Amino acid sequence: MPTLLYIFIAILVLVFLWWLICLIWGRPWSINHFFTRVFLEILFDNPEILTMVGMLERVGIYRHNTKLADVSEAHEVAMLARMKRTLKMLRSYNQGRVSKSQRLSTHILDWYIDDQLRLEPFRHNTYPVNQMFGIQSELPNLMMTMHPLNNKRGARAYVKRLNKFGVKIGQVLEGLRVREGKGCLPPSFTVRHVLDEMRAFIDQPPRENPLYTVFKEKIGELKINPSGQDKLLAAVEGEIERVIYPAYQQLIAYFSELESKAVEDHGVWNLPEGEAYYAQCLRTATSTDLTPEQVHEIGLQEVARIEGEMTAILEDLGYDGGNPTQQLAVFGEEKRFLYPNTDEGRADCLAEYQRILDDMDLKVAEAFDIRPKAGLEVQRVPEFREKTMAGAYYQPSDLSGSRPGVFYANLRDMKETQKFGMKTLAYHEGIPGHHFQIAITMNLKGLPLFRRMIPFFAYIEGWAMYAENLARELRAYRDDPYGELGFLDSILFRAVRLVVDTGIHHKRWTRQQAIEYMQAHTGQAYESIVSEVERYFVMPGQACAYKIGELKILELRARAKRELGEKFDLCRFHNVVLKNGGMPLTILEEVVEEYIQTERAPS
Repeated sequence: MPTLLYIFIAILVLVFLWWLICLIWGRPWSINHFFTRVFLEILFDNPEILTMVGMLERVGIYRHNTKLADVSEAHEVAMLARMKRTLKMLRSYNQGRVSKSQRLSTHILDWYIDDQLRLEPFRHNTYPVNQMFGIQSELPNLMMTMHPLNNKRGARAYVKRLNKFGVKIGQVLEGLRVREGKGCLPPSFTVRHVLDEMRAFIDQPPRENPLYTVFKEKIGELKINPSGQDKLLAAVEGEIERVIYPAYQQLIAYFSELESKAVEDHGVWNLPEGEAYYAQCLRTATSTDLTPEQVHEIGLQEVARIEGEMTAILEDLGYDGGNPTQQLAVFGEEKRFLYPNTDEGRADCLAEYQRILDDMDLKVAEAFDIRPKAGLEVQRVPEFREKTMAGAYYQPSDLSGSRPGVFYANLRDMKETQKFGMKTLAYHEGIPGHHFQIAITMNLKGLPLFRRMIPFFAYIEGWAMYAENLARELRAYRDDPYGELGFLDSILFRAVRLVVDTGIHHKRWTRQQAIEYMQAHTGQAYESIVSEVERYFVMPGQACAYKIGELKILELRARAKRELGEKFDLCRFHNVVLKNGGMPLTILEEVVEEYIQTERAPS
């Protein structure tokens, strides 16, 4: 008997080892295990994403917080090769033997990997250092807003991570030189902006740099004795002086030389295979097969429709004729719609954003039977990033929901924050917009982790735009016609983006042409318009995700309501859209169609 038992145990061990080998290096036996491996490969390949999601810290693992992602040319080539192997393996699983949920997961992952591989021929047609999301601002932002500083271990990891800035910036410089050799130069205004930003970042003693001041503030709240704090602060000061400033000086030197070479502000049509690249950018951003010309035409139609609605409201208010967005621009100069450009004015503005969100948090109960686990905070965009950042953005919570989501408002100039536009911006970034969708997605149970993490822009931004429309339906603008005009100006703004983005990259508009079109069709302040137009140059297609996503979700809801009649339930529709996680619009349409057919079936 003991011999048989030993044989049985040996067989179990061999089976387990074979299973483990397949899981890690071969083809996992279960497609769920395959999904898990793909997700873990993505995560462990990028320690910065690991920090953002905050998974490992909960089990006492912090080592990844000492590292930065590898962005070298060699690493990118290796990752593309791995992605091809992953797609081939994914397609090897028999779809007839998987569950409905697994089939949907396969469909989504297949679309995503295939789409990423379609970008491979254009992988140098990008601008790693730019005024919107470039490494020169993203690295400090990672350290100041996401790096965990809850204990001494996190503080030590902070110091070690600062030491890696030089390596990563060196890798970026390598890629920039490859791009330059291929004629992939950024617009001239991008060169000027990043030079100004980087010079300002290092034009101060290390102890006045935000990497030092934020660290000092955070560790001051920890249980670390004074001598321990002094040692950590000295270490941070040393890394800033010996590693970070020299690395930024290298970037500054490179872009100073580039300033005389990047003399034009062209769209990506000017890059190698630029027209094909832009078509692919649109596909990635909108997750549709709409052509640049179709997107441009949709934009023109939406601009005309929304301006008609705005004109009708203005006429009811006693304003006759004229361009509605020009009238909003006039409102935007009036004292009654502005906060003082002071610290007190900024504090009052943030408090009003919070009040708006708290009020909407009560209203959404009639439209949702699910809520985010994570909280939501309103904060000012860090001052060192204000100059080149857009008007607002949302930073997600971690997977556990322990770190709140943050709605960042850009308060660089209070003339850019008109009171009549605050509601819709808060609904877009917060409740029921980005915070609702992203925080709910990150806490979904029973889905592969990749379905909670992959960013499908048209789905994410489309939901935020849909949320603006939903807030209107929930009577957010009752007795507030100026707020309703702010809402219409917001969705008009996204319609204008369709026209301008395709204008720049497909119809070869100049920067000035794009600015003038936006001035004619939005009520935005001039500085905001310039920031937006310059954003479209360095993020081709991305701005089109908003309106295309909004229109698709509204179209799907209208279809469900029309076909289901009295069986239509708004909460259930929202569950279908939100509780499946992010996905391409083409697949979302299939999911909603299946929901409609299920609801129509006799009970």
